[in-house]
Amino acid sequence: MGAARLLRGLVRVVAPENLTVIVNTGDDEDFFGLHVSPDLDTIVYTLADVAPRVRGWGIRGDTFNAKAALDRFYETPWFQLGDRDLATNMFRTDALRSGRPLSRVTADICTAFGIRQLVLPVTDDRLRTMVDTHSVGTLPFQEYLVKHRGRPRVKAIRYRGARSARPAPGVLKAISEADAVVVAPSNPFVSVGPILGVPGVRRALSKAAKRTVAVSPLIGGRAVKGPLVSMLRSMGHKADSVSIASIYRGLVDCLVVAPGDAGARKQVSSKDPRLVERDILIRSPEAAHALAAFALAQVIE
Repeated sequence: MGAARLLRGLVRVVAPENLTVIVNTGDDEDFFGLHVSPDLDTIVYTLADVAPRVRGWGIRGDTFNAKAALDRFYETPWFQLGDRDLATNMFRTDALRSGRPLSRVTADICTAFGIRQLVLPVTDDRLRTMVDTHSVGTLPFQEYLVKHRGRPRVKAIRYRGARSARPAPGVLKAISEADAVVVAPSNPFVSVGPILGVPGVRRALSKAAKRTVAVSPLIGGRAVKGPLVSMLRSMGHKADSVSIASIYRGLVDCLVVAPGDAGARKQVSSKDPRLVERDILIRSPEAAHALAAFALAQVIE
């Protein structure tokens, strides 16, 4: 939701032909025989202005008749797909089975929704975020987040398939040629981490570090939504902006944090991101617009 909310502001600042969105595919999973790409669909629906403003995922006003019928046959009643959302996933699955890569299928979906921005999955290859927990073993990310509601204590996060994955066409070029790169206020372990885990992406971002700004996913040591705080603590980090800055060391020039979250911290080395304070709570499209403009101004002269 952090990426989608900030994106609502970026589209007001950046012309469609100049905006590329590189999206995590580590959340992708198979449900009901379909290839589901939750992050890609959230971005597509946000750009098409059909995503719910509060719930974040799915399509606004969607119904769940097919899901109710599917629950008779499948043991995954915990994962929700609306009727119109189901159509997107049916198309994706059919296209992938015909041999088309995910990036091409995503482009076709964007065209169908009238989206002019370029939306790129980080890779066309199989990539899965796996969560090692203390109590229930290793879980695919969707099971950890949705079925178990992000409650199990996390030991480690792994990106299955990352080592052999290749960046999708256009991903590295988008990073290297961008006037500015914005890292959304998303969970750095399960939303941004899988993107950086694809070979070549971290290196490309490090080369673009002086043109890169990130927005913190924490406000006063709390996440607006999701299990980030418990993840940080269970994996030996403090839930503060210093920890977020250390995760992005060498990758971003500036980290925009909430008022009071910079504290007295100073840069230890030239690779440490600058901490700049500003209201980062995105309550409305207008707030998203103002934050996007502010973030871009930190790295564009």
